[in-house]
Amino acid sequence: MKRNLLILLIALISLSTHAQHFITDTAYRQKVEQAWKEKMNTVGWKFWQTKGEKPTNEEEEALKFLYAYMPIADITDYTKAYHLNNVRTALRTRKEMPWGNKVPELLFRHFVLPMRVNNEPLDSSRTIFYRELKERVKGLSMKDAILEVNHWCHEKVTYEPSDSRTSSPLQSIRTGRGRCGEESTFTVSALRAIGIPARQVYTPRWAHTDDNHAWVEAWADGKWYFFGACEPEPVLNLGWFNAPASRAMLMHTRAFGDYQGPEEVMLRTNNFTEINLIDNYGSAARVDFKVIDMEGKPVDDAKVEFKIYNYAEFVTAVSKYTDRQGDTFLSAGKGDMIVWASKDGRFGYTKVSFGKDKNVTIQLAYDEKHTPKEQDLDIIPPAENAIIPTVTSAQKAENNKRLAQEDALRNAYIATFPTEESMKNYRIPAAIPYIIKARGNWRTIQTFVEKHEGNIDRALKLLSTLTDKDLRDMPMDILEDNMNATSNEVSPRVEYEMILKPYKKFFAKVFRKDAQKFRNDPSLLVDWVKKNIKLNPDTRAMQIPQTPISVWESRITDDRGRDIFFVDVARSLGIEAQKDLVTWKLQYKKGKDWVDVDFDTSVQEAAKTGKLILDYSPTEYLDDPKYYTHFTISKIVYGRTWIMNFEEGQLDMGGGATWANTFKKGATLDEGTYLLVTGQRMADGSVMAHTQFFTIEPGKTTRQKLDVRQESEGIKVIGSFNSENLIEKDGKEVSILSQTGRGYYVLGVLGMGQEPTNHALHDIAKMKEKLDKWGRPMVLLFTNQAEKDKFEAQKGEFGNLLKNTIFGIDKDGTVVKEIAKEMKLRNPNQLPIFIIADTFNRVVFLSQGYTIGLGEQLVKVSSKL
Repeated sequence: MKRNLLILLIALISLSTHAQHFITDTAYRQKVEQAWKEKMNTVGWKFWQTKGEKPTNEEEEALKFLYAYMPIADITDYTKAYHLNNVRTALRTRKEMPWGNKVPELLFRHFVLPMRVNNEPLDSSRTIFYRELKERVKGLSMKDAILEVNHWCHEKVTYEPSDSRTSSPLQSIRTGRGRCGEESTFTVSALRAIGIPARQVYTPRWAHTDDNHAWVEAWADGKWYFFGACEPEPVLNLGWFNAPASRAMLMHTRAFGDYQGPEEVMLRTNNFTEINLIDNYGSAARVDFKVIDMEGKPVDDAKVEFKIYNYAEFVTAVSKYTDRQGDTFLSAGKGDMIVWASKDGRFGYTKVSFGKDKNVTIQLAYDEKHTPKEQDLDIIPPAENAIIPTVTSAQKAENNKRLAQEDALRNAYIATFPTEESMKNYRIPAAIPYIIKARGNWRTIQTFVEKHEGNIDRALKLLSTLTDKDLRDMPMDILEDNMNATSNEVSPRVEYEMILKPYKKFFAKVFRKDAQKFRNDPSLLVDWVKKNIKLNPDTRAMQIPQTPISVWESRITDDRGRDIFFVDVARSLGIEAQKDLVTWKLQYKKGKDWVDVDFDTSVQEAAKTGKLILDYSPTEYLDDPKYYTHFTISKIVYGRTWIMNFEEGQLDMGGGATWANTFKKGATLDEGTYLLVTGQRMADGSVMAHTQFFTIEPGKTTRQKLDVRQESEGIKVIGSFNSENLIEKDGKEVSILSQTGRGYYVLGVLGMGQEPTNHALHDIAKMKEKLDKWGRPMVLLFTNQAEKDKFEAQKGEFGNLLKNTIFGIDKDGTVVKEIAKEMKLRNPNQLPIFIIADTFNRVVFLSQGYTIGLGEQLVKVSSKL
């Protein structure tokens, strides 16, 4: 009898465990169930099949939640077993970590369970990170665990700018470097791996300077805290970006799935819920908008784009859609934005000042044939209002000690990478640059070139098509697939997609019968794609491009994935094809001409083009305006702006296109209507912008004035600084005056290892020629000897500084204290600080903290002295 009762009890416990719900809210669970069925009906049920796996009820509900909202690429490119393993790891973490029962179901579901943080490749980091971090945070509170995880992240990765493709967390560890988007993706993944809710927070673009930034928020004991990813501070809610964040217009995060949290929702899609976090960082205000047509009637489902001036473009930071009454709203920092509304090819826009405007009506008064007149626009960013938590001297000293130890650990790993010195006798000299750039992936690249030493020209041609980041994470099977393919189109990359699976030999085989026909007439391949690959009906879905193999297997993708699929198949068959990274047009080569691909037409043809000449009169300060610094061009496509991507290089943004080398003699553009935006960023962050529309007609030349507005006032004295202040140089105390001589000089106090200082030094190096021509000295001060030593170890990363650069140490903080006092700085610890002063103690320029284009500003001021 007792034995039977025991068996019954075990059975009941087993049944209870099996029936445990991942989503306890019945209505929400049913909503997820319906979304999951709709997704699988769209993608195909074969991607839900699992051999031999028997998930519990809780695990299956968690899986259904993920599949209901994940991008199609995550369903088709990764197996159900992969996702189930991550679900099991997350659920085990919740049971084993001491804070597991503290995390609310809502936060666990949306900010712990999902693997995807941004647009990175998914990997096995959750299991690996949990194994490594579990003991490290043992016995710590949630807040202390967050700080400790960030120290671990700093051991592995530090900041370095790169292209916009996001590496996976494990790829970031392998290379030891990452831009802010990768550092934050990595850190969020590490925190989620130990069961702490975390999310990547980003400002799509700064309002007071160019560029953007991403960091991390993590939840502990009922509250969200922020911090810089891989940039440990002694306390939470502290980072170099406190002040810039207080000046931002918008702060976003994307919560996976249909998130029903307390924050303001900006956009809800079938993949994510975009929420507004601006109130956590600065002073915000709400503006209500109404969109009307030419007859004054409300426009339903109009797209409303909120645009921030950044890199000489009005960049869409967030998009919303009007309701049936033509209404929408937004809360944003108290500054200026351009708000652009469009529908069915018509558009309208206006400048909006948040904090001043309350209700704004936008009429769709324009189209591609009827455009607004040119106008000047003065854009004012929000004022700084940073809240800085208190940190004691002891906390700061201990934190600095740990940072140095972590730098040493990371640098010891990086020291194992090949260098020019270590490879000076390598037998394949032409391969050396690729092996060095590969960093932690160097063995893969070296093995590849040595394996194909007998066909080295093709191997090097393949490597030459790769970006630096590609070299750092490209696996051998992708390299081999392209190397051994019959096609001479060796590049594996189309744009910034993830390259996860070999495909060239596969497509050469499956299209073997039709290959010659497609080569003779590539439009037939266009027809095949149109007939066989359907588009995801969810036009607002997150566009994580699938691998071409997965597109083939599922026969469904989005328009971006279809473009990449077409190019990859074409190249696999020996057809020259591309996605033009200036116009983003899909093209194939026929004879000597590029033919534009349009899946909506029956006939493929080359676009009709005209020429654009920009007329500009060089000035002493601005002899050659730069694209993405002083001007940009966007095409008006169906009532919306489409930036012409003339950038060059491999950094986050910017590039080498200028007025003189691209537009002075004329650039070829497709026929259509365009918007030319110019702007001059002031030292206080405001912008003197100008907009003008123009039309390109086939076979004709359009001349357009490049009007970069200039500040009309001369240099003003804005404060004072004593040039007799003492600094330490080579172990001796010397005055600044004794080093600079009489006249003007630049003085900077650096915060080594911090992103703002890295940007400042890079910007100054870019302007070396003009600043050297000015001829005045630049005094760069470190806060202590350890910071100077850190610079010496890394100075090769910052480019060539001015020939007349003087290094010293602000040993007792005398210089910073005086600048802060005389210039009335709210936070003297916010570095770097740069001034231009003279030996009569007059200050004519000040920059503090995060400023993109510092070199440009120094040139501008110096040209007027």
